[in-house]
Amino acid sequence: NSSDLNTSSFILASIPGLEAAHFWMAILLCSVYIVAVTGNCAVLFIVKTEPSLHAPMYFFLCMLAAIDLALSTSTVPRVLAFYWFNTREISFNACLVQMFFIHTLSAIESTVLLAMAVDRYVAICHPLRHAAILTNAATAKIGLVAMARGVLFFLPLPLLLLPLPFCNSRVLSHSFCLHQDVMNLACANTTPNVVYGLTAILLVMGLDAILICLSYILILKAVLRLALWQERLKVFSTCIAHICVVLAFYVPLIGLSVVHRFGKDLAPLVHMIMGNVYILVPAVLNPIIYGVRTKQIQRRILNLI
Repeated sequence: NSSDLNTSSFILASIPGLEAAHFWMAILLCSVYIVAVTGNCAVLFIVKTEPSLHAPMYFFLCMLAAIDLALSTSTVPRVLAFYWFNTREISFNACLVQMFFIHTLSAIESTVLLAMAVDRYVAICHPLRHAAILTNAATAKIGLVAMARGVLFFLPLPLLLLPLPFCNSRVLSHSFCLHQDVMNLACANTTPNVVYGLTAILLVMGLDAILICLSYILILKAVLRLALWQERLKVFSTCIAHICVVLAFYVPLIGLSVVHRFGKDLAPLVHMIMGNVYILVPAVLNPIIYGVRTKQIQRRILNLI
């Protein structure tokens, strides 16, 4: 029976007592999803059609927009189908594919955020060499490296789950599939999954976060060497948007990790909220943050309106 269940389906999580409100929850989720898709598509269109934005920083912003579109689209439509049509079951293979996209795209986004931090460091600390170091070709190569890094590190996660038997409860903690959530349902030794999953997270997201912090330490040192406070504020203000985007990505990621690790006794609503925040908050906030902080994008949006 356990081997038969290994290739069966999982049950997506529902909030106990709020089943009757699923329709209205789906309306809210769909509205947020539409905002995320519209904002990120607008960023891609504006950067593509505005020659003054054809620079590495905005190419990285386009990468973020494409990643956020892919990440939200790989999860939200399935969640909406669950809420609207009560299709709670998801097949084992579909769950593994969704898990792969969620973790891989998150790793790619982390790498792009690190590249944007390096871009800010070079622009502020070595402005005369910025155009020579971060060329369009170098930017494209960084994007390819980010994709390869994400795939190589996180492809083993679903592969390690393939041989495991699932003979306990098949109910997930979220309305989509995450590695740790699925792994906890296995009735076999999951030590290799735990060790590899933690190693991948530390070598990708953990290392990226450390290097981003290091970049901003060097940026602060360079800014503090400037004589006037007005100059310091003007230079550092070019980093505000990126800092906000980094926080919008890492704070939900850390919060979701803490809930998985220490929040087993928390209410299901907490798990649901943290999962949806992790998927949707960066996708919604990133275009808004750069739209507010970038005058060229502001002007182009006003012209479009």
